[in-house]
Amino acid sequence: MSLIPSVFGGRRTNVFDPFSLDIWDPFQDFPLISGGSNAALSGPRSELASETAAVANTRIDWKETPEAHVFKADLPGLKKEEVKVEVEEGRVLQISGARSREKEEKNDKWHRVERSSGNFLRRFRLPENAKVEEVKASLENGVLTVTVPKEEVKKPDVKAVAISG
Repeated sequence: MSLIPSVFGGRRTNVFDPFSLDIWDPFQDFPLISGGSNAALSGPRSELASETAAVANTRIDWKETPEAHVFKADLPGLKKEEVKVEVEEGRVLQISGARSREKEEKNDKWHRVERSSGNFLRRFRLPENAKVEEVKASLENGVLTVTVPKEEVKKPDVKAVAISG
C-alpha cells in the first residue's frame, strides 16, 4: 500500500485502504464560477453542498499500535454532547456530530465566513482483531480520541518433534 498525495487541498489519503468508508467531495476545493452560462454555480453553495463539505472536511487520523487502533479528530469548539461515537453491526465505527452556525444579529456586518458548520459523519470499517465492546472515547481541548483495543494475537503452539535415526 502506498500513501498518495492528493492535488485537492494537499491532503494525504490512502486510496487503497479497504477499511476506510470516506466520502469524498471532488468539488470541495474548487472556486465557485461566477457569471457566464453556469448561472446555477454563480450563487452561494446549497445546504447539501455545504453539508458534504463539512463531512469531507472532518479530518481524522487512524493509527494502529500493538495494543489498539487509535482515532483522533480535531473538533474545535464542540462539546461532548454535540459528538456521537457509535459502533454499528459489522464492526463499523461511526463518528458524527453537528457544528451549529453562529447566530446572526440584525446589526452585524459579516466580512468573511470561513469556519464550517453543519453535520459531519465519518465511518471506518474496523479489522477483525478489534474489540468493539471495549471502545473508549474522550474529548479534550477540541481533540476527540477514540481507542479501540485489539485482541491479543495468540502465538501458535509449537511442538518440538524428535528426529529418529
